[in-house]
Amino acid sequence: MKRSALLLTLGSALALTSALVVAQDAPESLLPPGFDKPRAAPKQAPAAPVTVTKGSTSSGSSSVSVPVVQQVPGAAAGSAAPGLPPGVRVPTLQELERMSPEELDELLGLKPRSDMPPAARRSLKQVGVLADYEGGLPAGALANQSGALVRAALDGNKGQLVSRWGHILLRRALASRLDAPQGMNPADFAASRAALLVRMGEGEVARAVVQDVDAGNFTDSLTRAALDAYAFTADITGICPVIAVQGGARKDAEWRVLRTVCQAFQGDGAAAMAQLDRMQGGKVWPEIDMLLAQKYAGAAGKSRRAVTIEWDGVSVMTPWRYAFTIATGLEPPAALMRNAPDRYAYAAALAPMVPLTTRASGADKAAAAGILSSAAMVDLYSQIYAQEDITGEWADRAGLLRTAYTGETPKDRMAAIAQLWDGASDPRTRYSRLVLTAYAAARMPVEDGFAGQSADLVAAMLAAGLDANALRWTPQAEVGSLTWAQLTLASPVRGNLVASGALESFYSDDASDNYRKSRFLLAGLAGLGRVDQAVAANFAAKLEIDLNRQTRWTRLISQAADVNNPALVCFLAGVGMQGDGWDKMTSVHLYHIVSALNRVGLSAEARMIAAEAVARG
Repeated sequence: MKRSALLLTLGSALALTSALVVAQDAPESLLPPGFDKPRAAPKQAPAAPVTVTKGSTSSGSSSVSVPVVQQVPGAAAGSAAPGLPPGVRVPTLQELERMSPEELDELLGLKPRSDMPPAARRSLKQVGVLADYEGGLPAGALANQSGALVRAALDGNKGQLVSRWGHILLRRALASRLDAPQGMNPADFAASRAALLVRMGEGEVARAVVQDVDAGNFTDSLTRAALDAYAFTADITGICPVIAVQGGARKDAEWRVLRTVCQAFQGDGAAAMAQLDRMQGGKVWPEIDMLLAQKYAGAAGKSRRAVTIEWDGVSVMTPWRYAFTIATGLEPPAALMRNAPDRYAYAAALAPMVPLTTRASGADKAAAAGILSSAAMVDLYSQIYAQEDITGEWADRAGLLRTAYTGETPKDRMAAIAQLWDGASDPRTRYSRLVLTAYAAARMPVEDGFAGQSADLVAAMLAAGLDANALRWTPQAEVGSLTWAQLTLASPVRGNLVASGALESFYSDDASDNYRKSRFLLAGLAGLGRVDQAVAANFAAKLEIDLNRQTRWTRLISQAADVNNPALVCFLAGVGMQGDGWDKMTSVHLYHIVSALNRVGLSAEARMIAAEAVARG
């Protein structure tokens, strides 16, 4: 009804404009009868009599009534019709028929400027989801910092970090409620943080950051980040409030398709499906994407149209293609996902609509990256164990995990834990299994019979932050062993400085490439201040490394630590931890990261990163 009324109004405006154009050549007035007569002047009090002298002429006897003539507007093509904002071209009837209600609102200037009532609108002073009393970083940490530096640290980070604990720390910093740096728009600051979270595989957190900003305050960069976040989480209709407010901000194919999908979910399904059909014919989007969009939009209406999805000829997966696929209850072809980037595995691990086995497969990557916690992994495998129709390797793995927790004897539990570890196909998956078994490892008694597995047991506990449980193994740890190295770095108590003999003992048993574990051990101990400087210098010379080497990045992170700025230290630490494996991390970077974090009050994170480096190096 609303659409018909708007069309009638605009159609009448169009007809009236045409009539005015014709009237330029016609002499008769366009006003209704009686309106072309001058309005009678109001009665006034009698004026004082005027004496007329000779030679004067009375104007009242010779005056002629002049009719009031309304000016006729010109027929310029760009002129606005009555009821339209100035400068708006009058669309044709065919164009009006194709317009959605939102487009008509935009044409008439009725588009809302915000999705929130005035009393509920939120300030942009602090944007984020984690307040300082909830574990977030101090809100004013970046208030006096250079916006250019902060932007470079965020936009220059590709999102893949070598460290699980580094990932967790950076996620915490990005999700914190923070004041914007100097010279940086708060919405753009939120956009840079959300975009980095998406690149890290943290779509859920990115969406939460985006949703902390009212749609009326969105900038172009925040709109792009929001699209990426909603695509990552397959929350397609979540972008609709933004599109409703920012509807005319973009004209690209992606935006037009999503706008039409939102139209379907707003109750105008028939018109939306017709519009999608026209887009499909116009090759606006690839054929597979248009079919998926039609299938998704069709669920909102009563069209009952069957849409067949054919994957023949599709060789690559894209974010929106994956989002529409899983949102419609479909599963993408295994061959297509086999070589897909890790972001799709991360998304699958968190997607509730994806089969449990697919989620578990993604969790093997997500847990090592720091996206999933040990508790989340256990919960996922508990669901698999309870699902009777799941058989094969996933059911067997869930059964082993249950035995790891509930085995009758410690030996039975240790055997199940070791079997889960040894069943991994690569180092990253094996580390995910350490995360999976962290709480089971914490239940293991400290006995000589398990000394051979103590290094992995300690690594598993530290992967979940169970340092107090791991430290129970300190009396059993032989000085110079891998277990000893992890516990020395993870201990919250500094204790005695590490002697050179302990370092030499660790070095002699180090079988890692180019003594990487020994390099990381020295870097971690030096960063935490747990080794004498002279001892560190001698051991560094033996390893042929220079922890005092300076770069622009080392100077920046040291200066941030000097002024006690934890947020900037976290952002710069994220820059220094980029890479797809610990072979990309240098001992110099690790030293400066651990040292800076320790100096700004993030010693727990510094200890966990240092211990993880030795365990995985």
